[in-house]
Amino acid sequence: MRKRGFSMEQKKARWGWIFVTPALILFSIFSFYPIFTAFYTSFYNKNLLSLRPPRYIGWANYQYLFTSQEFRESVINTAVFTAGTFVPLVVFSLILAAFIMSINKFQRFFQMAFYAPAVLSSVVAALIWLLIFDPRGIANQGLNTMLGTSGVNYHWLSKAGMLRLSTIIVYFWKYIGYFTIVFVSGIGSIPYTLHEAALIDGTNRWQNFWYITFPLLKPTTLLVSVMALIQCLKTFSTQYLFSSSGAPTRPINVITLNIYNTAIKDYRIGRASAMSILLFLVMFLFTWLQLKVSKTEEVTYM
Repeated sequence: MRKRGFSMEQKKARWGWIFVTPALILFSIFSFYPIFTAFYTSFYNKNLLSLRPPRYIGWANYQYLFTSQEFRESVINTAVFTAGTFVPLVVFSLILAAFIMSINKFQRFFQMAFYAPAVLSSVVAALIWLLIFDPRGIANQGLNTMLGTSGVNYHWLSKAGMLRLSTIIVYFWKYIGYFTIVFVSGIGSIPYTLHEAALIDGTNRWQNFWYITFPLLKPTTLLVSVMALIQCLKTFSTQYLFSSSGAPTRPINVITLNIYNTAIKDYRIGRASAMSILLFLVMFLFTWLQLKVSKTEEVTYM
């Protein structure tokens, strides 16, 4: 006999869809719809302030970008910033997390101290470091003290190399604490019995970390890597505020800043949409490669 009504699994699935549906609707409105709209707009020559209907031009916007020197420089600037920020973020956040979990006292204090900059908005963080990188700021004073010089301006906001380093420092300072806390949570989820068994077998702390902790942190490392990479590729506020404050734009003209200038200042919303789609595809490709290379099977504890 077929039982009337729904089974327990069907009821759980139905209520699961009921609770998830509002989030899916909001995500579709604010994520999927803008992506499809940007992809559609990228095939048109559309002026942001013009009342004329947009003119269909096919792949012309994409063809222009692949031959544009300005867009090529923004890609290089984004790659330099990502390479200089992504690796230190992942490596040093793991080192700091291991340090915090290795001490018995003041763990909460160090967690709050490292996490504090992550609470600030990117705009506030950039404004703070604008004061630090000022010719009369702490950055120049600190280097003069360390190098034994006096009154030397190291041009943090004027020379191309120092300007790129400045933006990297701002992002590293802001997000290192956030990813450190993520690693702390990952280390804390590893059963302590595994460490005890390794210590009984005669391993030291380094061997315990390298052969026990690090392999079991694979899902957390993947999460941090994906989040850090996406955060680096979509950097904008620091470069925007630095350039708006008088710093040269060309060395820090990353893709997102180029998109903003193309859409808001040049009113070429179609070309800016094409750049947005290319950036989205790059972020999607790198995320897929990270998931593919890491072979994200679930870690189990025996």
